[in-house]
Amino acid sequence: MIPSAADLARLSAIVADRARPLKHIQRARIVLLSAERLSVLDVAQQAGVSRPAVWRWQQRYAEEGVEGLLRDKTRPPGKPPHSTDTVAEVLALTCSEPPGEVTHWTGRALAQAVGISLRSVQRIWDAHRLQPHRVRSFKRSNDPAFAEKVEDIVGLYMDPPRHAVVLSLDEKSQIQALERTRPSRPVTPGRPETQTHDYVRHGTTTLFAALNVLEGTVIGRCMQRHRHDEFLRFLNTIEAAVPAGKLIHVILDNYATHKHPKVRAWLARHPRWIFHFTPTSASWMNAVEGFFSALTRRRLKRGSFSGIVDLQAAINRYIAEYNDRPKPFVWTKPAAAILNAVNGNAAPSE
Repeated sequence: MIPSAADLARLSAIVADRARPLKHIQRARIVLLSAERLSVLDVAQQAGVSRPAVWRWQQRYAEEGVEGLLRDKTRPPGKPPHSTDTVAEVLALTCSEPPGEVTHWTGRALAQAVGISLRSVQRIWDAHRLQPHRVRSFKRSNDPAFAEKVEDIVGLYMDPPRHAVVLSLDEKSQIQALERTRPSRPVTPGRPETQTHDYVRHGTTTLFAALNVLEGTVIGRCMQRHRHDEFLRFLNTIEAAVPAGKLIHVILDNYATHKHPKVRAWLARHPRWIFHFTPTSASWMNAVEGFFSALTRRRLKRGSFSGIVDLQAAINRYIAEYNDRPKPFVWTKPAAAILNAVNGNAAPSE
């Protein structure tokens, strides 16, 4: 087996090409080393392969040339794939009610019903994106003004008015000051963080928060109760924080506290304030809910607090850190897309 000058040049280029797959470089080196009249053992040691591999690729080059080194031979599968009828049966059963009193199909139950392996069922599910073990909940809003409210709020997010502040406001009530009975153990290799299951309750607090959509900053205040009196105090806090001369558009839900007669009277005395209520059962439209979720996951869920004061101080520190790196809230889905997703024939109002 003596390679031609053209083959030697091509094989040398393959070995020098760093973008080539390692298997191609190894095969080219086997042929180049074999051309130097080295023994099979020496070729195997220098190429980093076994002796049978040297024999295999020497024979492949002799039969098919350089192109044979760059192409893998196809191998017949160990087992033939399942027929179309079997796949269709798995899909049909998965999307139907299971027998008996169970609520959904499991992989083993379906494998037993069809007569194939569990892994085969899992492959078919993966290929067709079926996940019978999962369930998603939903709640459709019955607000008669759903479309109008969606357009109004999405318009504020995507095209906020000039010389105005857009605030997403809500309350996170009943935040518990829980103190673990023993200190948590930190994460270590092979073991997650651990904490005791039992705890001591030290009371609750309510966080009033308003997210500035354009700036991404949060105005927050903790209070003991969740009534219209506390809500009015929080509105006064925002009134003092927002520069004079700017309109204040507030997005908030339909909680009774927000519509109390004293709150309406306060709005009448502050004409630069405009309330925009989300549709019923549509709290996902309130941007501040994302802040509450991050606060719960990153500060409250694993925290241990010795009392209400400790809990409120931790929340205030988190808000301060959050405001050090604010990110403007960006809403990307237009109102028409939301309405089409909720109801196929819904359209924005004129």
